[in-house]
Amino acid sequence: MNKWLSIVGIGDDGLENVAPIGRSLINQAEILVGGDRHLAMLPDDSRLKIRWTSPIEDAIQKLLTYRGQSVCVLASGDPMCYGIGSTLIRRIAIDEITIIPAPSAFSLACSRLGWSLSEVETLSLCGRDSALLNAVLYSNARILVLSADRQTPAIVAQILRDRGLAESSMIVLEHLGGTKERILSGTAGDWNYTDIADLNTIAITCSPAPLLSRTPGLPDSAYQHDGQLTKREVRAVTLSTLASHPGQLLWDVGAGCGSISIEWMRSDRRCQAIAIESNVARLKLIAQNANTLGVPNLKIVSGKAPISLQNLPQPDTIFIGGGLTVPDVIETCWRSLRPGGRLVANAVTVETEAQLFHWQNRLGGELMRIAIQRAEPVGKFLGWKAMSPITQWCVIKAVD
Repeated sequence: MNKWLSIVGIGDDGLENVAPIGRSLINQAEILVGGDRHLAMLPDDSRLKIRWTSPIEDAIQKLLTYRGQSVCVLASGDPMCYGIGSTLIRRIAIDEITIIPAPSAFSLACSRLGWSLSEVETLSLCGRDSALLNAVLYSNARILVLSADRQTPAIVAQILRDRGLAESSMIVLEHLGGTKERILSGTAGDWNYTDIADLNTIAITCSPAPLLSRTPGLPDSAYQHDGQLTKREVRAVTLSTLASHPGQLLWDVGAGCGSISIEWMRSDRRCQAIAIESNVARLKLIAQNANTLGVPNLKIVSGKAPISLQNLPQPDTIFIGGGLTVPDVIETCWRSLRPGGRLVANAVTVETEAQLFHWQNRLGGELMRIAIQRAEPVGKFLGWKAMSPITQWCVIKAVD
């Protein structure tokens, strides 16, 4: 296949320090694509220059019409590190593309700070919800954040303060690698810089704080709920049974306050989930919990199963936490599940438990009873108070 498209990374120092092969690709290109900042670095000539527009999908579709001609996309730093290269590679085969990276903003920041990139949490807030930061906060964490613009550091500082991390160190590195490079430092609690360049990267060192763990089974108090909450111990067992893998999609049917789908997504930033819930008040709780716990990209579907399950992307895993007695819910879930996928259902009532016995007899799988007791005051002493026992069914769909 002819490599008609090249993607060349450029630092803030401009074309002069682009690798020779990258310079050659830029010089030979018939069509050049990039943002205003990158296109301004080019010599004034008659070649066609295409600027990225919003939505970017329109510009990508225009770019694809030039397939077969020599096209060069100018990118910031490493195009495959939260860059345009990662977007284009989902639409164009790699055997049609040549990629020449420059050092990423993360690499440059680590070189200035003396940090090991392999030990740092990385995150981009360019065109992304700032609530994503909540998922990577923990005591003494080192985090590098690509800013959307000059407002991002103030937004990050506010999130840190809201999470009790006001003493966290913040360093803003502007125009890394360029002649305008500048470093600003402070703490989240006293952050008051306003004269900040749009092109900046934020380095955070979190102060010690009692933050939430990433392991399954967050405290029940981490969620806003109306009582429809899979309790911590049962949730931990359920998430273990669901057995998430990076990149997999979960359907959380009868999501309640969203605890299962939220912790599924917290297990790995590549995990995806759809929370299906019919109660309007609970839909708001799901959105609030997802935002607070750092997974704002959780997809929320309003409606009752099985009707609301139509036309959703095919899931790798399904959890049914409510609606087991509704006709055709289990049948629809089973039909929708990809071959090799896993279905897990929890039952509390005798009626829903009977459904699990019926379907386990038809489809196989494993049944488990989860019984939890918590010590609670009984007068001056402690006594064991039993939670409602849960019957759990897990079945894997055979691969034909």
